[in-house]
Amino acid sequence: MSYYLVSPLKITHARESLLTYESSILLTPGQIVSVPVGSRIVPAVVTSKTKQPEFATKPITALIQEVPLPTSLLILHEWLAQYYDSHPVNVWQTMLPSGLLKKRRNSKKSMITAVRDTSPLTLTTEQNTAIERILQKPHGTTLLHGITGSGKTAVYIEIAKKTIEAGRSVIVLVPEIALTSQIVAEFFPHFKNLSVTHSTMTESARHTLWNTLLSATEPQVVIGPRSALFSPVPDLGLIVIDECHEPAFKQEKSPRYSAIRAAAVLAKTTKSRLILGSATPSVVDYYLAEHTPDADVVEMLATARNITLKPSIELVDMTKKHNFSRSQFLSETFLKKLDETLTAGNQALVFHNRRGSAPITLCENCGWNASCPRCYVPLTLHADHYHLRCHLCNYSEAVPTTCPSCQTAGIIHKGIGTKRIFEELTRLFPKARIARFDGDSSSIDTVESQYQNLYDGNIDIIIGTQVIAKGLDLPHLRFVGIVQADSGLALPDFSSDERVFQLIAQVIGRVGRSDHQSAVIIQSYQPTHPSVVCGIAQNYKDFYQYCLLERKRAHFPPFTYLLTCTAVYKTEAGAVRASRELIKKLREHTSSQVEILGPAPAFYERLRDTYRWQIILKSRSRQHLMNILPLLPATGWQTELDPISLL
Repeated sequence: MSYYLVSPLKITHARESLLTYESSILLTPGQIVSVPVGSRIVPAVVTSKTKQPEFATKPITALIQEVPLPTSLLILHEWLAQYYDSHPVNVWQTMLPSGLLKKRRNSKKSMITAVRDTSPLTLTTEQNTAIERILQKPHGTTLLHGITGSGKTAVYIEIAKKTIEAGRSVIVLVPEIALTSQIVAEFFPHFKNLSVTHSTMTESARHTLWNTLLSATEPQVVIGPRSALFSPVPDLGLIVIDECHEPAFKQEKSPRYSAIRAAAVLAKTTKSRLILGSATPSVVDYYLAEHTPDADVVEMLATARNITLKPSIELVDMTKKHNFSRSQFLSETFLKKLDETLTAGNQALVFHNRRGSAPITLCENCGWNASCPRCYVPLTLHADHYHLRCHLCNYSEAVPTTCPSCQTAGIIHKGIGTKRIFEELTRLFPKARIARFDGDSSSIDTVESQYQNLYDGNIDIIIGTQVIAKGLDLPHLRFVGIVQADSGLALPDFSSDERVFQLIAQVIGRVGRSDHQSAVIIQSYQPTHPSVVCGIAQNYKDFYQYCLLERKRAHFPPFTYLLTCTAVYKTEAGAVRASRELIKKLREHTSSQVEILGPAPAFYERLRDTYRWQIILKSRSRQHLMNILPLLPATGWQTELDPISLL
């Protein structure tokens, strides 16, 4: 009889997860088994062999997966649990597919099909130089900072080919499912063992694909969102994170891990190359790449195509009302360029990072405004369904015909959303084929499902939020319009400036990729703000220096580490009392090397019938923040290490 420590996929203890079981067959660390836990049979991962304990043990019920998980994933699991102070069970549930105990039928491998121009492109001198520099290092991290249109994907493909030729596997991460179709279409002609994983796959399909990868004997290429990082491919040799600046690479629920940090650990464990690609990398990632010994920064500052014409860019000051005559929020300059584009039979993209029709509904007589009874935030008008909706908890109600407070009929709607833009452009250009892409789009109207129509130019005007700002390369696109470039600057967050800069630069980068003339019209209330000026110029270096000075002055990352502690209570008094008690405790037990801010109401003080108060801790040492975690109450608090935003 042999004895093993196993880690069940069900929480049995507040902190620990290892239990001892016996088995009559020899097992290997990483194999998945089923074990009895109380009255239930649950899957578990074998972690190690152990001595016979003094207490009685139960037998392992069955061997579920004979092929063990790669050792690198076991190491990554342990690191994620420790680094993000997360329960090991939560980490396993993030890394492994659901339904491990279920029997699955064999099914064909999922593949997203999209057709693109696959004629071979001759690599530029800059691309070849980038490839040579990356291949010079047998492993380690490279930040590939390439302007939009510089051909970063071609670099990924060439290095992936070299990796496959060496008998090692490749994982490519993209921030959104919307980009999966495009990058699959580019990778597909070059690799035979290519798999795609994404959130819209069924549980059965994801499990089947996972089993296929675990049992594979040949090197594989896997493309997908951040969860694809945990694919059990044989002998991992390359990890690519495309558009690495995107917030989607940080998970919002426990374990609140960064796929970029986790990928760096996985790459180090497997002695793999890690490539972080972006035209607008985050300030923190660029700083770390510059100051980490085994990291490197590779620049690509020229477009990949031989002849490209830079777009003409014009900035419209939204404070000058004479610029707007036919529309309240679309200037004459904007509409004229859009009209010229459509008349020429070309495609246009209109960007605005706010969905819905209008974010504010109020009474012009008494000032009453419609707000969510659960979250106390303004309700957004959705004119297509003619209802008001909360974008935090999804509460909805009918639009009132009279004011609930003064009973007058003076209900008005203020602000701009993508649905209102859609209605306005439909009115102004009734013959145009218009499509809207945002968080309200149905499953059949997503960028992914409509990608081929977008690529082929079957959609004349593309309207959307940030989902259309991420890496799309559309050959018929000739015009880009940004309705309000500075809309995110008012948010009280240390990363607001950076996010606005990234979105402006990324949206502009959708054009200027060919020898066709294109145009960009940008509307802004703050046309002289550094984020707007540098974003329009796509001047990353100047913005990076500006942002570093601001972050250093205010003691924010990359110069400090952050820990947010949020009290979540049913009553405001409870949240305030708990926050004051904790702040007193923290000030008594923390050193002067930890800066404590708060307590104060969180940005969303009320969310889904709960009140939230926040304490923010800063330190130059992450370990100092880790030492604080045991001081936090077990209930009533949510914590996050290394948050990318304080909202």
